[in-house]
Amino acid sequence: MIGIFGGAFDPIHYGHLRPTQEAMQRLPLAELRLIPAARPPHRPPPVASPAQRLAMVELAIRGLPGFRSDERELQRAGPSYTVLTLESLRTELHDTPLCLLIGADQFQSFESWHRWQEIPDLAHLVVLSRPGTAPGALPAWARGRECADFHELHTVPAGRLAFLPVSPQDISATRIRAALARGERTQGLLPEAVSRYIETNRIYGR
Repeated sequence: MIGIFGGAFDPIHYGHLRPTQEAMQRLPLAELRLIPAARPPHRPPPVASPAQRLAMVELAIRGLPGFRSDERELQRAGPSYTVLTLESLRTELHDTPLCLLIGADQFQSFESWHRWQEIPDLAHLVVLSRPGTAPGALPAWARGRECADFHELHTVPAGRLAFLPVSPQDISATRIRAALARGERTQGLLPEAVSRYIETNRIYGR
């Protein structure tokens, strides 16, 4: 079973890495692909270039077993729609179970995504949530899809919905970029190799 985790990664930080490491171990996943978005449709354009963001992802996951970068969205023109990425992966991986890892806030806005109705038929949805928080009333499309036993995700290619409590990480790329622009240190917020790359290439300010 393969996990999919996308984002701008502008820059990638421990708020991305720690929850996905927990997901890797607990689902468990054979592989986790981090997919940088070229043109995220729900946010302003990234500050770092596509090549820089891909390089930062590759530096961040170096030494993490099972993690790999996937640059298919950077090679595709137009907005980086998740449904197109999943269609591409499904063509490549056939009936391999796929788990799309998303945050609780993304789950709440899921029905605003491009062709969102097709996504559950392409991959399982795994919502990374804070421990102790209840998902609340599920929307109509999600009812009957939820599963509490993660091993069930391994039995079919797509279609299930699971909630995975992960350790909360109070880290955001916006705050990291602002801190770097002020010349402040970001120790403990992102891997040291990524910090050095940002400093060497002067990506976010000083």
